[in-house]
Amino acid sequence: MVILSLLFSVMAYGQRYEKVPFGDFEQWAVRYITESKVIGGEEKTVYMVGPTDTIRGNVVYSYQNTIWSSSNVYAKVMGVTKTSTNVMPDRGPTGKCAKLVSQMASCKVAGLLNIKVMATGSIYWGQTQEPVTGISNPYAVMSWGIPFTKRPKAMLFHYKASIPNTGKLVRTTTFRASEFEGYDPPEIVLLLQNRWEDAEGNIHSKRVGTAMCRVEKSTSGWVMDCRVPIIYGDARKSKDFKPYMDLISGYKNMYAFNSKGKKKIILEEGWANPDCPVTHAIMWFASGSYGAFIGALDNVLWVDEIRLEY
Repeated sequence: MVILSLLFSVMAYGQRYEKVPFGDFEQWAVRYITESKVIGGEEKTVYMVGPTDTIRGNVVYSYQNTIWSSSNVYAKVMGVTKTSTNVMPDRGPTGKCAKLVSQMASCKVAGLLNIKVMATGSIYWGQTQEPVTGISNPYAVMSWGIPFTKRPKAMLFHYKASIPNTGKLVRTTTFRASEFEGYDPPEIVLLLQNRWEDAEGNIHSKRVGTAMCRVEKSTSGWVMDCRVPIIYGDARKSKDFKPYMDLISGYKNMYAFNSKGKKKIILEEGWANPDCPVTHAIMWFASGSYGAFIGALDNVLWVDEIRLEY
């Protein structure tokens, strides 16, 4: 796996910046996956943020050379192969960028299943366990975060947003979709954690650093060099703290593989001291902030040139 020691460093105005691997989105792996004949049997394109590659066939993606995964899905549910793509390359301010879209994905098979899923476009540091075989707990098929020991001051990136803000959100279960009132701003996150494993293989963690923001409205164009500072220690004590920056729990619990290769919840149990060592980092960009199966249709977030400041 690519690790962050491979970040490219540049100096500017007395600060040191490191480019996140593939965070300029100039390189993508393109996968061609054929869906089951009962839903049309078409060959679909699925994009992965990582080294340039072309992969044909219904094969599991290897994460050996990238730290990124996404909400793009290669699934096989009840024997039916289905794909969903809501992350894709697009034209950015200097080259390619990542485009994240909130949209409805559906799978209809007469007499077998009729599934509708509200899917928020997202990219994140980690891996997705393929093929996805169910949607009851989407976070459980993801392994969140990468080993990381550095202490950056902030994260920087370019972004653009289109947020219709109709006041209506969609909630989907396995076979139903409903609407309710609400607002779903895109979300940008970097979490620094200190993790450890107990004798039973459970994964515990404390939050060392927090950088989070939400995009509250559409932009007229690209916002360049947006800077989100990292709050070390108990973020609740900062004047910049927002409720969404709190510890992760409940339905948003994240998972990772333990040392025995078993998937476990990352139990984020408290706030670490500001000088506590960092062992892992989680970064994600998403076109909404509600989590799985809930959100605003047609939100779009474009992202480019992700860097860390030291």
